[in-house]
Amino acid sequence: MGMFNSRYECKVDAKGRLALPAKIKAAIPESNGSELYLRYGDDGCLALYTEVEFKKLYNQINSLSDRDPVLRKIKRSFFDGLVTVELDNAGRFLIPKNFMAFASIEKDAYVIGLGSYVEIWSPEKYENNVVSDQAELSELMDKYLS
Repeated sequence: MGMFNSRYECKVDAKGRLALPAKIKAAIPESNGSELYLRYGDDGCLALYTEVEFKKLYNQINSLSDRDPVLRKIKRSFFDGLVTVELDNAGRFLIPKNFMAFASIEKDAYVIGLGSYVEIWSPEKYENNVVSDQAELSELMDKYLS
């Protein structure tokens, strides 16, 4: 599997379709087919997974006990905020309206490669959820990666 990286500025068309950038699309293994998994992501974005990466997350969530009320709530909320999407021949997929509303995405979107999966952001929300000062980023990396 390829690694997803970089930020891409994209447009969502009037029907709610987003065309994946060519480099993102190229990193999806051919064995994946055209089906991807879209879920409500952290911090108000959308998270897009290939089947292999989604199955890792699915197995963790699905293994939670059904006997614990907190764990049931996690499972219920996870599966409620999840949909399968399919890439068309142009590399586009339809973002459901409730997902667009959740992420505050209208016409413009940022597609961010995060290694094993992709995040989709409204530009405004993204700017509030990223470290833009490289000196600050270096300090944080020193603190958490050392």
